[in-house]
Amino acid sequence: MQSEDFIQKFAACFHQTEPASIQAETKFRELEEWGSMLALIVIAMIDGDFDKTITAEDLKSTNTVAELFEVVKKK
Repeated sequence: MQSEDFIQKFAACFHQTEPASIQAETKFRELEEWGSMLALIVIAMIDGDFDKTITAEDLKSTNTVAELFEVVKKK
């Protein structure tokens, strides 16, 4: 799993946010579009695309896309 691939798939979960604006250092919970529904979409994307299971607590423990990627890699 490459971080660039993860970032692209993560960014694709958003519909109102420009994908190019989402980078490794992006604090995703500060994005206007972020909410509980998008959190579920991200969890489902990680499960479907990377065959990794993360919890809401895993998601809450991260601030940036890079931190989330590191959590997913460890699963």
